[in-house]
Amino acid sequence: MPLDSECADRISSVNYDEFQGDHEIWEAIRAEPESVLSVTMAHCAVESPDAILRELSEEALAAAKRNMARLRGSPRVREMHDVRLVYEIEDPQRPGVRQIGLGGMIPTGHIATDHNPHGTVIRNEGVREYKARGRATVIEATQAIIGAVNMAVPDREGRLLAALLSFADGRTPDYEAAGTAGTTHRIWILAQGEGRELRAILDQQPEAYVSDGNHRSAAVCMLGAPEFLGVYFPASTQTIQPYNRLVSLPAGDAWAQVEAALGDDFRLVDGNRGGPYQPKSAHRTGLYTSESGWREATVSASAWDVPGAAASIDHAVVQRTLFSRLGIEEEGDPGLTFVGANKDAAWLQQQVDAGRAGLAVTLPAVTMDQFIAVCRQRKMMPPKSTWFEPKIRAGLVTALL
Repeated sequence: MPLDSECADRISSVNYDEFQGDHEIWEAIRAEPESVLSVTMAHCAVESPDAILRELSEEALAAAKRNMARLRGSPRVREMHDVRLVYEIEDPQRPGVRQIGLGGMIPTGHIATDHNPHGTVIRNEGVREYKARGRATVIEATQAIIGAVNMAVPDREGRLLAALLSFADGRTPDYEAAGTAGTTHRIWILAQGEGRELRAILDQQPEAYVSDGNHRSAAVCMLGAPEFLGVYFPASTQTIQPYNRLVSLPAGDAWAQVEAALGDDFRLVDGNRGGPYQPKSAHRTGLYTSESGWREATVSASAWDVPGAAASIDHAVVQRTLFSRLGIEEEGDPGLTFVGANKDAAWLQQQVDAGRAGLAVTLPAVTMDQFIAVCRQRKMMPPKSTWFEPKIRAGLVTALL
């Protein structure tokens, strides 16, 4: 872990999966060459964009191993054993909300699976084996877990939140780091024996829902490791931001293709929306092609009023209606690009106007109530539908295997 706040700023990074491409990762590493991104995405830790390696190639994994060894030997870090942590994120976009949680190493046996249906850590995203296997390969090469799994616990009575705030307000954090969009990330290290009250309150929670890091937890399980790195946050402190889509279309009039595919499941709202449009309420969809500009469509009740909490979420509705009619049948289709909330509707419009996609689709953010309802039903969320923000910052704590 970083020695102090200055070191935390240099070493920590956004997570490897928050980027839209290798060039963006390369630029981030050039800006902060000491960051853990040079380990998690070592194929981009090179002198120029032309030298970027193939991700997970033998050369890239060897570089990850070297960079991890260099990080472990750095005077900017220290090793501690048998610790837990309190993690707080201050976000200027959410005044009055303190996202604070209790973290550490968590038994992989707590994860609910088909073979362990009574597990209390509930995943809600279908794990793509190749993606989890890729992360497992990096963990194995570096012998380190970089990047914590973010989890939400119900905390209906607010006891855990109150105890965490009381603890944090009574003690100076061990270190902090600046994050994206003006966020501040603070860490308190609990040595062995500390934080028993916090742990006792956490143990009373019936279950936890993986907010961010389904594949990170799966990667650790693939290696047979007994524990993964995670942080439990009270659900009331977490926020879900929009997760949008870019769609490639066959040559021709893009808007004519989209309009034909909308069918009876959508009703176009009269008039052009003008500037970039991000829906704020459920069952509204933003559509952009170069021919049409921004248009708004409402989803008919027959399309979303269906059994199951997951099936009624707009991301699922759009996939099984609009996208399927455009020839995109599944999540892994190369014609579909998922775009998280770190890129806004204006960025999506730029991609379409530049010819990198034919259609931009903006969707309302999933609510926490929707998310928890799906988890409680032990179902999977629609692929790439929840972008929890702010996210845990990688490298503020690293678990050495």
